[in-house]
Amino acid sequence: MLDSILTSAGWNVSSVLICALASLGLGAVIAAVYAFRSSYSRNFLAMLVLLPAIVQAVIMCVNGNLGVGVAVMGAFSLVRFRSVPGSAREIGTIFFAMAVGLATGMGYIGYACIFTAVIGAASMLLTLIRPSNSRPAERSLKITIPETLDYNGIFDDLFATYTLDAALETVKLTNLGSLYELHYRIRMKDPTQEKEMLDQIRVRNGNLNIVCGRVPLTNYEL
Repeated sequence: MLDSILTSAGWNVSSVLICALASLGLGAVIAAVYAFRSSYSRNFLAMLVLLPAIVQAVIMCVNGNLGVGVAVMGAFSLVRFRSVPGSAREIGTIFFAMAVGLATGMGYIGYACIFTAVIGAASMLLTLIRPSNSRPAERSLKITIPETLDYNGIFDDLFATYTLDAALETVKLTNLGSLYELHYRIRMKDPTQEKEMLDQIRVRNGNLNIVCGRVPLTNYEL
């Protein structure tokens, strides 16, 4: 089962087609695993389906020589410098698809199927596991105050009451210099006290704009 079909059947049209079809089928499985409970783009899923077959074709072109094949695929990695960065899960899935393509390119169809099943099941299981809620909630807080208020230490007593720590990251002048926008990064002691803290802040800033939300992350699409 784990023997290479290229060794037993030799290099012929049927064995190459079997490897290609196996690569496309396993690529579809990898795409389905990646799409499980996650946001995705249609183009990225399509490339996950095709990537094992592309790697398989490269390996077969060099007659199964892994050293030469890896060197050729390394040249293809230069495309990375002309594309946006990806998340850890996206990069891991790309390596997953490439590993399957290497196996099918060498003719190890059974091994590729077992590898896909094990890694795919592990990936879906890890997706289902929710992180612990014991970590303090981190928030991005934007407070608008009039220019007549000195922003240095103006909310320190409130932050000492409701947060584990608070850092003033940026100060921005708005409305022709008549308003300040203070951007803080805070960690709440108790997330349920967020409304109470905001009520205390709006009393102090004259009921001007306050925005509190999750810390923004830079998201890219592959």
